[in-house]
Amino acid sequence: MRILFVHPNYQSGGAEIAGSWPPAWVAYLSGPLRKAGFTDIHFIDAMTHDLDDGTIAARISELQPDLVGVTSITPSIYAAERILELAKEHAPQALRVLGGIHATFMYKQVLSEAPWIDLIVRGEGEEILCDVVRAAACGDFEAQRESIKGVAFRRGSEIVATPAAPTIKDLDSIEPDWNMLEWSHYTYIPLGTRVAIPNMARGCPFTCSFCSQWKFWRDYRVRDPIKVVDEIEKLVNEHDVGFFILADEEPTINRKKFIEFCEELIRRGLPDRIKWGINTRVTDILRDEALLPLYRRAGLVHVSLGTEAAAQMKLDQFNKETKVEDNKRAIQLLREADILIEAQFIVGLDNETPETLEETYQMAWEWQPDLANWAMYTPWPFTPLFQDLGDKVEIFDFSKYNFVTPIMKPAAMSRGELLDGVMRNYRRFYSKKALFHYPWRGTGFRRRYLLGCLKAFMKAGFQRSFYDLGKAGYWGPQTKDKVDFHFDTTRKIAPAQLEDWESSQDRAAQARARKQAALEDCEEQVVTVKACGGGDQQMNDSFAEGYVDQSVTQGSEKIEEMA
Repeated sequence: MRILFVHPNYQSGGAEIAGSWPPAWVAYLSGPLRKAGFTDIHFIDAMTHDLDDGTIAARISELQPDLVGVTSITPSIYAAERILELAKEHAPQALRVLGGIHATFMYKQVLSEAPWIDLIVRGEGEEILCDVVRAAACGDFEAQRESIKGVAFRRGSEIVATPAAPTIKDLDSIEPDWNMLEWSHYTYIPLGTRVAIPNMARGCPFTCSFCSQWKFWRDYRVRDPIKVVDEIEKLVNEHDVGFFILADEEPTINRKKFIEFCEELIRRGLPDRIKWGINTRVTDILRDEALLPLYRRAGLVHVSLGTEAAAQMKLDQFNKETKVEDNKRAIQLLREADILIEAQFIVGLDNETPETLEETYQMAWEWQPDLANWAMYTPWPFTPLFQDLGDKVEIFDFSKYNFVTPIMKPAAMSRGELLDGVMRNYRRFYSKKALFHYPWRGTGFRRRYLLGCLKAFMKAGFQRSFYDLGKAGYWGPQTKDKVDFHFDTTRKIAPAQLEDWESSQDRAAQARARKQAALEDCEEQVVTVKACGGGDQQMNDSFAEGYVDQSVTQGSEKIEEMA
């Protein structure tokens, strides 16, 4: 059974300006497949090598795989669909499989617009894909596919989704095959070293309205910190990795295990050989004030904070349940611990104005993080905020849903004016940092790291790849009225997907009504765990909107030991 994985070639001028990121999904899927006895596995990284359709088609034709597997986030969905179309043309006998978060929730859309896809894996792929490959190896996949949990496919003109597969409870049972990757191609530009993206936990107990990760992973599960450090040590020793970013949405949620992780890194002397970064919440930094020196000794050098907005109104809209003053305090604490801070701002909602953009700049400069990013709001079509926005979303060209293209048009600004305002913030912030801060603040590692970050920005700016400025035709304020984002306005939501959304909303409303009735009938006062977004949806709620029908009991048992 020959298996071929292909990583779609998608570039947007966003995260890739910091380096070439290893597609960890290939390692996490290949490991369990090898354990199950399927060893003839190949990989094409079309993104890192910038491969065109002709080159990908030639490789598929040469390999003649029995199964072609592709993953996709929302902006790369069309590139992923195209790869499987090429597979149909050049290896027609191959089973064509698509996975990832977009396909998981938008399977009716995907199967409507790309009927050449044989199967969609919905949710965590390791165990489901092993079931799929076993069925395919037996030669009677079509007869067995309806018995495989967590998949969707076409049966004639009908789109069928099987019941959701259970989440993987023991994450330590997954042994990723990192040998699948050509490590010399994955470099973190700021430090000029190889980079990895290991995983310590999956899921998130919180329900931020613009995020979808809590829906995809469902349960919050955390690995044994010792085993995570084993994996990192292996990446250092065998693949010469010098920097890693934990893939977790919020690795500091379980404070007890995060401390164990840091202590084990220190015990093995790994901070002298590898540095690392995380994304986390402002509230966790405030909670862990006394622990920040420990985290720094463990090699944590970069924290990306979801500050999101400078205005309290926006923080409330995003369900962040934080205060503006909390953001400032968290940045101060990280600076005192000698940990570099990257502040993340979300801009570009319908209520954005030149004044609110200016407010984020002034706040960022007052807070003095080391780095600042202004990400365009991207209305993922499977998040609560997307549903709230309704007909305010006018663009359904998902290839532009990339955090750098203004999908939403503010009422008070054109999209070109919005882009120009964001670029003005970048120009002012980083020109001041380059002249007055980076060369002079701190010594040794801190200075080298910041100058490396500046190098990455300058390289992307020179190549016109930052924020896709070259393709959009933006050259400064004088071009803001001529910017063309090249939206494909022919892209629409498929009728099958619209129907699914409507029925999902009905089910959600009914579930809320049942839950409210149960609470009103309850004689004892129930204390619930409140999500970070201020909502009361936890991971056991039927929040997945057609993906999984679970009970609506609270999930507090899933987040024990976090205090």
